[in-house]
Amino acid sequence: MFEKVLIANRGEIAVRVMAACEELGCETVAVYSDADRDAGHVEYADEAYNVGPASASDSYLDQETIVDVAERAGADAIHPGYGFLAENAEFARRVEAADSITWVGPPSDAMKTLGEKTKARTVMQEAGVPVVPGTTEPVDDADEVRALGEEYGYPIAIKAEGGGGGRGMKIVRSEAEVDDALESAKREGEAYFDNDSVYVEKYLESPKHIEVQALADRHGNVRHLGERDCSLQRRHQKVIEEAPSPALDANLRAEIGEAARQGVRESGYTNAGTVEFLVEDGEFYFMEVNTRIQVEHTVSEEVTGIDIVRWQLRVAAGEELTFDQDDVAVDGHAIEYRINAENPAADFAPTPGQLTTYRPPASIGVRLDHAVAQGDEIGGDYDSMIAKLIVSGDDREHCLERSKRALKHFDVEGVNTTIPFHRLMLDDATFVAGDHTTTYLDRELDDDALERAVDRWGPAETSGNDGTQSTTTDVTVEVDGRRFDVVIEDGIPQTTVGSADAGADSGGGSSRDGNAELATAGAVTAEMQGTILSVAVEEGDEVVTGDVVCVLEAMKMENDVVAAAGGTVESVPISEGDSVDMGDTLITLE
Repeated sequence: MFEKVLIANRGEIAVRVMAACEELGCETVAVYSDADRDAGHVEYADEAYNVGPASASDSYLDQETIVDVAERAGADAIHPGYGFLAENAEFARRVEAADSITWVGPPSDAMKTLGEKTKARTVMQEAGVPVVPGTTEPVDDADEVRALGEEYGYPIAIKAEGGGGGRGMKIVRSEAEVDDALESAKREGEAYFDNDSVYVEKYLESPKHIEVQALADRHGNVRHLGERDCSLQRRHQKVIEEAPSPALDANLRAEIGEAARQGVRESGYTNAGTVEFLVEDGEFYFMEVNTRIQVEHTVSEEVTGIDIVRWQLRVAAGEELTFDQDDVAVDGHAIEYRINAENPAADFAPTPGQLTTYRPPASIGVRLDHAVAQGDEIGGDYDSMIAKLIVSGDDREHCLERSKRALKHFDVEGVNTTIPFHRLMLDDATFVAGDHTTTYLDRELDDDALERAVDRWGPAETSGNDGTQSTTTDVTVEVDGRRFDVVIEDGIPQTTVGSADAGADSGGGSSRDGNAELATAGAVTAEMQGTILSVAVEEGDEVVTGDVVCVLEAMKMENDVVAAAGGTVESVPISEGDSVDMGDTLITLE
């Protein structure tokens, strides 16, 4: 086994890997950016090294620096976690070439083959695995995409070769949408995966998203650990995952599991990986292979009792899998809830800020993967995840009951979170029945229901768009010996020195708010910290309410910034690639 492992990641997945290392007797090395000096994964590690500024491209994506740090620290292995460099075959090859450092993951050649979606489709077809109709070669121009739209019939999906999690995927419903969708998919592919190559496939309207967890060692053994259902998604981003799937019967479950196992075996893949499928009308189609550990690996661990991260390390160290396929048994049910700093009532917009209160649930059936504590700042430099809540039960109904209890006792103040959304889902008839598909949230969920959920279960105190705190105050009172928690919406009145008239004349809070409003009149401002991906207007352009003026990337999400009112563009003080802070002026209108 390794003596010292560098984890080339941050946050909860870095801590998760470190926990497995610790149990195996390995020392751990953290890397961190300037923004993460006080982060939880840094505190957890045995030693830590700064790898650059907040920008991921200058720190967590700096391949040369990370390998140099591993050599300086005397690490004999690098585990990439998920995201960042986890599926980067070039980085894997660089680690493989380094003296005395082992890559904890599949061989770089297998990563390259399966990480490029068109090649992966070819491999799976040759292995006898059904695939969605589409191209096996990248497409280069809009005319090619239009021709494929005619061949397959709209809608079609344009997907980035290196994409995943919905990033770099654009749905095209008509010929008129091709040019913009192709440009956007290529831009996201370049921004997120350093690869602007895209391919096209038929878009299935309402499928189930089913993925199979696989493990393969260097001795020819391949095992699958059952399937996960990841169908509950918004904008192609998974929000709730569970194992096993409530939608599969025994025959389909066995077919999909064996197809995944066969595909992994034929590709020469080793270590942990996930084979993803779309299921519609009783048929399943290969979608892609994720050549890394998944965010939702936790639910497979809970129902099988197999520590996947531990086996990643053992396989990388040359060990043989010690269990047969027949030994893998699924016991009970598990659901993972992604607790993100996002506001469900505002189209799940990221809400960076400070965790003024952070009290996660505990007790039987609850697992929490996180790397934060009360008082920590959830910044806008990386993704919006705060924690992963994993709930287990004897069966799905029991698991849902436990989930209600766990989410009720998950207290977060200071930022909006997805907790109200999750609680809403536990009362949603379609989700509770297991009948939801990948398009359910985007097409059928009522926005008013989300607003009511946030009002009912959201935090009492959050950061406003201008970065200020709301004026609500929590107080505890007793009436006839009974305790009540009370929220005072406008805060507790403060006594000040001087007369009331003097306070009013000096320009109190309401006057300052008015001045701020006047100062930003006619301006489109940033509602969050982020990076400008593109600018859609220039001086002199006429815009109307709802027009997109620029695209802002924040917390790994691409956000359209729209004009709240019409007018003529007076100035554009931003350009592509600029970093902006909350409240910065993006466009001014006259």
